[in-house]
Amino acid sequence: MTVELGLMARRVAAGDAAAFRAIVEHTQVRLYRVAARVLGDLAEAEDAVQEAYVKAYQALTAGRYDGRAEIGTWLYRIVTNCCLDALRRRAAGARAAERAPRFAESASAEARVALRELDARLATLPPPQRVAVVLTAVEGLSTREAAEVLGCTEGAVEQRLQRARGALRAEGRDEGSRDG
Repeated sequence: MTVELGLMARRVAAGDAAAFRAIVEHTQVRLYRVAARVLGDLAEAEDAVQEAYVKAYQALTAGRYDGRAEIGTWLYRIVTNCCLDALRRRAAGARAAERAPRFAESASAEARVALRELDARLATLPPPQRVAVVLTAVEGLSTREAAEVLGCTEGAVEQRLQRARGALRAEGRDEGSRDG
């Protein structure tokens, strides 16, 4: 079933609270996947997505969504900001023990290993670079779409991606020299 998210957003703004359910059902998998990759923790990802939906609903009902961005892009931006806030809170708080990513029971052993490796590599990047990589490489957004989500220029996204690639390549070389 295809849902016209813009129409649903207008219905929510007009007082139809039930229309928000369609928005959530249509976007929750994508938004959760982004949050999980950025945060590396499923429970934190759930919290970030939930916080983002609350903020989105409040913005829609208060008339703060201006429609300049597509609703999906706008939601990505809210989730991304919630994730960045969570990363800041994590960094500002007492350093907890190393977080191991948690996966669904149904994930295969190979998938778990691959996702752990991806999470470990992403965790080495500064949050702006990590988010740029997740949005483009994992979620498949174009540089233009990622720039819209992040509220920056396409050049800034490309610079973040270039720096992230360089950091990941350097880390790979470091791992290779330690192993050999």
